[in-house]
Amino acid sequence: MAILSKIRERSMFLILVIGLALFAFVLDPSTISDFFNASKVNEIGEVNGETISRQEFAEALDAYKAQTGNRVSEMQAAKTVWNNLVRQKIYQTQLKEAGITVGDEDIFKAVCDNPSIQNDPRFQTSGIFDKNKLKEFLATIKEENGQTWKLWQNFMTSLQSGLEKTTYDNLVAAGLSASLKEGELQYLNENTKVNAKYVYVPYTSIADSLVTIKRSEVENYIKNHEGSFQVDASRDIRFVKFDIAATPEDEAAIKIELAKLLVDAKNDAGIEVKGLRNATDYAEFFEENESDLALNDNIQYKVQVPQIIADQIFEGKEGDTFGPYKDGEFFKLSKITEVAQMPDSAQASHILIPFIGASSAGADVTRTEDEAKKMADSLLTVVKANRSKFADLAKELSSDKGSAEKGGFYDWFPYNRMVPAFRDFVFEGKEGDMGVVRTPFGFHVIKVDGQKNFQPVVKLATFGRKIEASEETENNIFQNAETFAQELSKGTKFDDAAKAKNLSSQPAVGLKALDENVPGVGNEREIITWAFGADVNEGDYKRFDVDGGYVVAVLTGKTEKGLMPVEKAINRVRPILLNEKKAELIEAKMNGANLDEIAKAAKQSVRNADNLNMQSPTISGVGYAPKAIGAMVNAKENELYNKVAGDRGVFAFVVTKRELPTKLDNYDTFRKRIANNRKNKTYQMYEAIKKASNIEDNVSSFYGIQ
Repeated sequence: MAILSKIRERSMFLILVIGLALFAFVLDPSTISDFFNASKVNEIGEVNGETISRQEFAEALDAYKAQTGNRVSEMQAAKTVWNNLVRQKIYQTQLKEAGITVGDEDIFKAVCDNPSIQNDPRFQTSGIFDKNKLKEFLATIKEENGQTWKLWQNFMTSLQSGLEKTTYDNLVAAGLSASLKEGELQYLNENTKVNAKYVYVPYTSIADSLVTIKRSEVENYIKNHEGSFQVDASRDIRFVKFDIAATPEDEAAIKIELAKLLVDAKNDAGIEVKGLRNATDYAEFFEENESDLALNDNIQYKVQVPQIIADQIFEGKEGDTFGPYKDGEFFKLSKITEVAQMPDSAQASHILIPFIGASSAGADVTRTEDEAKKMADSLLTVVKANRSKFADLAKELSSDKGSAEKGGFYDWFPYNRMVPAFRDFVFEGKEGDMGVVRTPFGFHVIKVDGQKNFQPVVKLATFGRKIEASEETENNIFQNAETFAQELSKGTKFDDAAKAKNLSSQPAVGLKALDENVPGVGNEREIITWAFGADVNEGDYKRFDVDGGYVVAVLTGKTEKGLMPVEKAINRVRPILLNEKKAELIEAKMNGANLDEIAKAAKQSVRNADNLNMQSPTISGVGYAPKAIGAMVNAKENELYNKVAGDRGVFAFVVTKRELPTKLDNYDTFRKRIANNRKNKTYQMYEAIKKASNIEDNVSSFYGIQ
């Protein structure tokens, strides 16, 4: 039903698009090309008046995906590419204004300085990097103008962007020094200590209910702090999810179906087929009966078998069957196909002889597979005749350098550490056995040096059927989602409809145009695209087919790009305004000519604080108080300061003692610290430039969101 639903939705969309296109063509065939060539269609953004075209963005997007091996999602790639293009154009503008250009010679030098280029044999003469060979190579691929040249262009563009950023950062950093006087002030500010007497009235002394915050006050605060309340366009939704999950009846049906596979039965053609109990060709049994689990033919220790029946399995014998039993997301049948005793760890030595094409074979390997086999067989003959030669031959001839240094020796290792052929020889053989084994790495001359902790092991054929909803259950869930959507079409409010059907609704707030994930649903880009549709208004709803079920969503809020709406900002602004108003109420009470009078008026006590400093701006009994301590450090001694609004309350104080730190002969250490701190703020520098730039971001239009 889910697939049919998607086809129905896509069909209507395609019919509409084709119909509009044909209608436009009938009116004027040129309108189609005019539409797709229109400047607004071909642009997705602008940085300081410089356009970023769809083509430029698309090419950069393809290059980035290729560079990352398509390991990032579409939207992640889009965001990264857009930010890279913006950064590139901002730095280019800044350098141009400074009269600096990153030219072809700079880029070529960066290419030549790249270690991967210098170490590439194609660009070397007698093992030494040859700049002329690189030039010849680039000239050749440029003339061919193929995919290779395009990749190199992307590489050099990336280098250019890095050079532009580094050049600008260095240019700015050169002017961000610091004076010795600044170093001295920093030293004094950090190390001056003060003792003070103070009166403190916390904001919590006034109940929130005694303070009224008006909507207009929140609105004015936002306008007066516009820089802190700029937001991108976003959408809010509420949704109900209808999960497609197997019912108890579905599970019972799966279990019955699986139980039938234990015994022999006749198929539709009347031919008798073996059940798992009598089957001997397990690969065929798994394939014919469409197991949802692959056949595992490996030896298994007790901790590796399904733990729900582990005890029964290891009390059983070869040929015993178990199940059907539920294990996680599957119902399973298991049959013991082999019982043995095996160590849980072993020691072994080996000599690895690789051949052309073997995994990890170096460029210097020239022997064929037959030649490698003959060499390994010869070595086996030698070491069987004289075991003492094994370590020396491994050091001399084994390509596994890690073990060769130790005479080919591997200390105790578990069953699953080595590749299967190597593992099987060591664990299924006996201590002292020697032989030749082929693996993807080449031919190994192996000597079993030790085995310990022998215990029972089994080979187990475990057939599985995933627990999934039946077609009937899926149809019922689809119908539930449809019925809920129909209730909304009748004008029933979303929350009322959910409550009436005892359904749980969830919010997803602040969805951005290029988001992919809907919290509570997962990666469902279609929902976000719908929410940003130009014709979708608050209160509109839609049913979506999602992974594992259906979602019915309603648009509950639209926030356009610009200043944050009061409703969105109130939770941030309200605590600030509360404290400001509480400070006014507290200050009105803190009257008096000295601390005792102020304390009496404010119904507080006079407190003492010693050794306060800005390196650790806390006051015992108050907590973090940088504003108050900053005021104390810079206050005059024995002078009253009143109505000082701090982070957590209002202070009145008198500094009773100021202890200056010992003077230093030189403040260069502090000067350097200030200078280095400034120079390390390249990210903040870029963000400041970006904030001052005129940037128009319409990347969402690339994905059909206007």
